[in-house]
Amino acid sequence: QVQLVESGGGLVQAGGSLRLSCAVSGRTFDNYAVGWFRQAPGGKERDFVAAVSRYGRRENYADAVKGRFTISRDDAKNTVYLQMNSLTPEDTADYYCAATTAIYLHAPVKSNEYAHWGQGTQVTVSS
Repeated sequence: QVQLVESGGGLVQAGGSLRLSCAVSGRTFDNYAVGWFRQAPGGKERDFVAAVSRYGRRENYADAVKGRFTISRDDAKNTVYLQMNSLTPEDTADYYCAATTAIYLHAPVKSNEYAHWGQGTQVTVSS
């Protein structure tokens, strides 16, 4: 059974940075594409943030975070990271990582393409 555990959330001032981590259990981590989604306070849906394909060969980003956020993976540690820079209050949300088995260069952007989800970590950006 695949389990995902997020960490690294917290309170940060606008303009600051955070790095989120997503630890994925299981022996076949390199078969998974992994994505990050977020749900703002009062939001009804989880919005796509970033995704990375198997072996880190392809990355996708939401327009709102391009140039500020970077997704990466360390297959030796079964961990995916989301480096978040130049944070704004609009980035305040619960952040979730998700994983799914995927073909080689596929980095899914739709939440319904992901089979496994973590419990989330909260990010609050103060103005």
